[in-house]
Amino acid sequence: MAKEKYERTKPHVNIGTIGHVDHGKTTLTSAI
Repeated sequence: MAKEKYERTKPHVNIGTIGHVDHGKTTLTSAI
């Protein structure tokens, strides 16, 4: 169950990163 949750979160973060880059790469880097 834990493994499935982690795998599902991985692609989700990737999608969020791509969308953030379009809005502002600096903001994303600062958040990290």
